[in-house]
Amino acid sequence: MSLSTGRDKGTLLLAFLAGLSVNGSFSALFSSLVPFSVFPLIALGLSAWCLHQRYLNRAMPEGLPSITAAFFLLGILLYSAIVRAEYPAIGSNFVPTILMVALVFWIGLKLRTRRGE
Repeated sequence: MSLSTGRDKGTLLLAFLAGLSVNGSFSALFSSLVPFSVFPLIALGLSAWCLHQRYLNRAMPEGLPSITAAFFLLGILLYSAIVRAEYPAIGSNFVPTILMVALVFWIGLKLRTRRGE
């Protein structure tokens, strides 16, 4: 089964957006360096609701849950790297960037093997 359907791509995009929103909400609420914004909280609520609706209405194909979790983690790492680049007082963005590159290669490998099946 391939990821050619728009529904599967939408699930991956929503998982990525949920990862960005989780880290954005956490940073906005608990970091004094990052200014508060309500938009990550709204995006988190909407993306979590949409993912839940997809989960209730349709079963995920084999192999898609691990790729979805990887996209969620990629969103978390991407936001962390961007915030650390913008606010260097938080720390270096070396580790999130290296983890992101490794995760992108793993996702590419998984998508290629799924496409070949």
